[in-house]
Amino acid sequence: MTVFERQHIPSLGGATGWLNSEPLSPEQLRGHVVVVNFWTLTCINWLRTEPYVRAWSQAYRDDGLIVIGVHTPEFSFEHEIERVRLATKERAIDYPVALDNEYGIWTAFDNHYWPALYFVDADGTIRDHHFGEGRYEKSEREIQRLLGVERELVSVEGVGVEAEADWQHLRTPESYLGYDRAEHFDSPGGAAYGTHAYELPERLRLNHWALAGEWTIGSENVVLDQAGGSIAFRFHARDAHLVLSPGTREPIPFRVLVDGQAPGPSHGVDVDEAGNGVLQAGRMYQLVRQHGEIRDRTVEITFLEPGAEAYVFTFG
Repeated sequence: MTVFERQHIPSLGGATGWLNSEPLSPEQLRGHVVVVNFWTLTCINWLRTEPYVRAWSQAYRDDGLIVIGVHTPEFSFEHEIERVRLATKERAIDYPVALDNEYGIWTAFDNHYWPALYFVDADGTIRDHHFGEGRYEKSEREIQRLLGVERELVSVEGVGVEAEADWQHLRTPESYLGYDRAEHFDSPGGAAYGTHAYELPERLRLNHWALAGEWTIGSENVVLDQAGGSIAFRFHARDAHLVLSPGTREPIPFRVLVDGQAPGPSHGVDVDEAGNGVLQAGRMYQLVRQHGEIRDRTVEITFLEPGAEAYVFTFG
């Protein structure tokens, strides 16, 4: 028996708002099996798990399952309610979502991860939990056990940014760009606080990144001060993503090159074959999905207007 098997579902009263539902309490949920899903809209790990959570919600709703999403933001712009509302629409999320802008629910659960799943029985006791991606079959079997049903598992296949990572070829970890967590910065002279002009190195090492142009490096992001600035990253993975926000400016057109050329068939869902894209809202943008052999590549994104904010590269 784990510690969670002796703990009742904490209060949801720390929510700063709700989407798709009136406020819910543990008392109102009594008699239902509940899955609590902690997420934040830019998290690639959550995006790849969401097809399963969405499918479970739809498949077992009539059996008494209630899925509750808890949106706890990682970055400043993720506090914007309309941005979260748009993300729920884009992901076809129709189950209740608690907005946790002040980390009240996160703290009540003593949670530390995105995504995180907590499985609650009809008496309100947390019976199981899982952090991160994977373990989908066991999680669905746990839902069935708590509901007292047994049938074939739902069929799930993520598409686009929700597609499962190519784990066999994934050799590049996520990389934050703000100075609080940044590593492996390769621009000559290193990073400087405040506004500074940067250049790309002659050779970018694997799993390292660099800036070109005039940028301000902040605690959680880098912000472009003059049009034409670039970010380059040398990676080994099928997919390359970048969390971006336009700040107070939009739209901001950008261009993506892979090894100095237009990406062609290796373009991501947010870029066309010529490498063109538009930054219109704060979210994760898929820049590259390699077509064919997976090998070391350099992705470079250039913004044609100032104001772009970049937060973290993720890969899949």
